[in-house]
Amino acid sequence: MDNVLLLAHTEPDGSLPRAALEALAAAKVLSGGAPVAAALFGASVDAAALALGGAGVSKVLSAQGDELGQPRYGSDAAAAAALVRASGATVVVAPATSRMARVAAGVAQRLGGRVDTHVTQVSADGGPAATRWYYRQRIEGRIRRKERPWLLLVDPGAHPAAATSDGPPPAVERVAVDLPAEALRTRVSGLKAPSSGEQTIRPDAKLLFVAGAGWTKKQPDGKPHPERAEELILGFLRASGASLGSSKSLVDQAGEGQKVLAFMSHLNQVGQTGATPRHPKGLSTCCHGEEPHVVGWRFVNQRRAVNLDPGCGWARGKADVLYVADAFQVVERLNALLAAKK
Repeated sequence: MDNVLLLAHTEPDGSLPRAALEALAAAKVLSGGAPVAAALFGASVDAAALALGGAGVSKVLSAQGDELGQPRYGSDAAAAAALVRASGATVVVAPATSRMARVAAGVAQRLGGRVDTHVTQVSADGGPAATRWYYRQRIEGRIRRKERPWLLLVDPGAHPAAATSDGPPPAVERVAVDLPAEALRTRVSGLKAPSSGEQTIRPDAKLLFVAGAGWTKKQPDGKPHPERAEELILGFLRASGASLGSSKSLVDQAGEGQKVLAFMSHLNQVGQTGATPRHPKGLSTCCHGEEPHVVGWRFVNQRRAVNLDPGCGWARGKADVLYVADAFQVVERLNALLAAKK
């Protein structure tokens, strides 16, 4: 029987990222009902350890200190490897946050184990197994490994977060971590981030709003209106709190010398060569629903689309509802309705 461990880092305020609770749910599936231990590292882990007690974790191994407060490969990899060794775990489940994804392969190498990333589903039937997608989300594969320890990075949004409640605090065991000087050479000198009004990628949003190239094409008056398109889309994002996605054709227009939406970049791209977000609902506008783009919607539960063409790809079984209408008029009306609710 494999010993299953949840491995996660804490946030700067000492809390757990939501993705860690989702990884905990996957760890519980792999344990088959057996108690799950957790290993946490960061500047402070006390609040996170208490939350895990309410989520049914029996034991927490911790490595904490100011040196572990900054996301840094050298110190994070050393702390994670020390925690896994101290736990004796054979299967380690971790959330695929940017911080964990950066060090997971190095941790597996230090432990003489193996790692698999982008895990979307796990199973304990007949032994631990993991499911992930290959070939740009087109082929689903099921993996089993004999090598131990086996590290699994679970994609955020693939599992419901484990429920937390007021429960008995778990036993916390401190683990000493040897951090050589070379592991502390990197220092974070500051952070640069867009203001909340400019931030368009929101992984936790309930709605994914996707814009297609039609927003920058000629409108019924024979002229393109990209400035109006920017105003309507940003207004909807601010009023609804939705996350913004884009078709490849729209973000590629910058390289073709065409007028583009100023706030749009390849980071917004959804599809075969872009992201595969996991939002409960999705609304596509001015996009024809070609297969490469729709691949990115594989994990969106409810799909709706707005397009003037009733024969577009969304109408061929790829959208739950297709509104044959002008996206400019639809979004303008939505913005008015959202403004009236405030």
